[in-house]
Amino acid sequence: MRLLPLLLLLLAGAAARASDDPFISGAANHSYNIDCGGSADFTSSFGRRWLADRFFSPGGAAGMVAEPHRFPQPQERTLRFFPPSSAGKSSCYSLPLPPGRYYLRLFSVYDNYDSKLRTPSFDVSAAATLVLSFRSPWPEPAARYGAYSDLIFPSSAAAGSDLCFYSLSTDAPAVASIEVAPVHPLAYDGATTGADLVLVNYGRFTCGNALFGPGFTRDADAFARVWQADVDFRNNDLAYDAITAGGKKIFGSDQPPNYFPTKLYESAVTTGGDATNEIEYLLPVDTRLSYMVWLHFAEIDAGIGSAGQRVFDVMLAGENVTRIDIFKQVGGFTAFKWTYIVENLTSSTLSVKLVPVVGRPILCGLENYAMVPLETRTVPSQVAAMKALKESLKIPSRMGWNGDPCAPRAWDAWEGVTCHRGDKGLVITQLDLASQGLKGYIADEISHLKDLVSLNLSYNSLTGSLPPGLGQPSLVSLDISSNEFTGSIPATIGSSKLQTALLNNNQLDGQVPERLYSIGVHGGVIDLYSSDSLSGNKGLCGVPTLPACALFWEKGGLNKTGKIALGASFGFLLLIIFIVVYILCIRRGPYDYDFEFPQDLTSISAISAKRNRYQRAKSVMLAEMEAHSPDGFYTNGSPH
Repeated sequence: MRLLPLLLLLLAGAAARASDDPFISGAANHSYNIDCGGSADFTSSFGRRWLADRFFSPGGAAGMVAEPHRFPQPQERTLRFFPPSSAGKSSCYSLPLPPGRYYLRLFSVYDNYDSKLRTPSFDVSAAATLVLSFRSPWPEPAARYGAYSDLIFPSSAAAGSDLCFYSLSTDAPAVASIEVAPVHPLAYDGATTGADLVLVNYGRFTCGNALFGPGFTRDADAFARVWQADVDFRNNDLAYDAITAGGKKIFGSDQPPNYFPTKLYESAVTTGGDATNEIEYLLPVDTRLSYMVWLHFAEIDAGIGSAGQRVFDVMLAGENVTRIDIFKQVGGFTAFKWTYIVENLTSSTLSVKLVPVVGRPILCGLENYAMVPLETRTVPSQVAAMKALKESLKIPSRMGWNGDPCAPRAWDAWEGVTCHRGDKGLVITQLDLASQGLKGYIADEISHLKDLVSLNLSYNSLTGSLPPGLGQPSLVSLDISSNEFTGSIPATIGSSKLQTALLNNNQLDGQVPERLYSIGVHGGVIDLYSSDSLSGNKGLCGVPTLPACALFWEKGGLNKTGKIALGASFGFLLLIIFIVVYILCIRRGPYDYDFEFPQDLTSISAISAKRNRYQRAKSVMLAEMEAHSPDGFYTNGSPH
């Protein structure tokens, strides 16, 4: 998709009132002004708080335009660029936006920041959908002074809120500032067209007036739009006159959900010369897209006081689509909005023409938005899994793992990633990250890649144990050879579809699961151990060509025999303890006497009774010993 960005040369002006500028409300309202390449926060002359982009982790490198004196605002003088050699083919700003609809404005500038005298070519995506394309060479005004581009996009948990830049060839995408603010959910027919569309601005004009809007002039637009002068888009073969409201109040403006500003309706153009002349605007567009056209009117001529005095037809792309009588619709000095969708254009120029029926046609403003359908994105659970793997595998920045792993489809998926369309979105089917210098581990979230067919992580320096989720039922080929994985092989590895399993040259141990070994038995390819390598899984055991496992060892733990032996040993130990206790404390011989503890050890009477019983027992024992003494001596020491 080729897009001509809206050219808005920045004009100096007084500060906008905070109540009229959504970008002033700040992070509490999820509005952000990001100074790309800036090193410190600052407040502009219009009262906006600008943030250094280091808070949004964009990567790339910071730069400055060659001639900063051309740019009155600080955020226009700095930029961030993304060399593909270090940042990969895609680089993204992560915008912390909850679900909703947002107005996004970019300022892009080149101004020979790299002294190469060549503007870059690159694409931009929002909500994983390609929305802007910059192609070299840029128009001279855009290259030297910058170009503003804006759009309305939805943010959701599924779509995400990444703003991504894609490098073409060796060109480095460049951006100078990013502004984003929430808009009314019903703005621009959001109820019927907003949920699945991005509205990209292909022209927003104020007729008979100069550029205005918050952040550029002191004039208000509660939506934060900027309205460009229309002179560059008129059919100059026709004559035009400008008229104004003469200071009279305009009714019906600044109303939700679109908040079209009052200033828009205070001026207009009409035809000059012959009363049969037409008004025509020629708007550059892309073919094969549909466009939402908004026309803005107000009967600001006091000489028109009744219906039927000014009537004209509206023709879009050569088709007569409606007849308008402003006074009949809303009366005088009142804003009137009319919208129409032009579908599937076949020309690169959209003609908007007002043809007189009675009197001269009149027009206050015009907007044209490309209706870009949201692209199919990666299934959210798999996006989360891939982001977890990006962290755990320590994917280097040069691989460009940013944004959606599979979308937009005009660009390839993340490096080393292959995607296919599934029932609920795009899904990951292959990961080929061999020999990428990875030094992390495999995150458990890999289990969410339910459609993974092939996984190749060989010849890296990955460590840790193998997660159970590595054995996906869909997996056909697994190669994690030549890493530093430790621990046992999970029994889950070895699905019915697995045909290739290369786990050699790691530090794995324990018994090889029978299901995994059966791959080789049934004609598949399996390699667990390389005998010619000193690092080749010497701890694995239990299948042919590998050592036998220890007597009680299986799959990283005790086998059934070991568990029985351990249980028997424990039972035998309990038996010994019971016998010892029985001998010492329980068994009574013929001379054992009752030394039972009293029920209440604190009772004095119980203690006295016990002492008396003990004395009687002692007397009986002495008498018996005296009667049976074999040596002729009395126990009290007296002889017979």
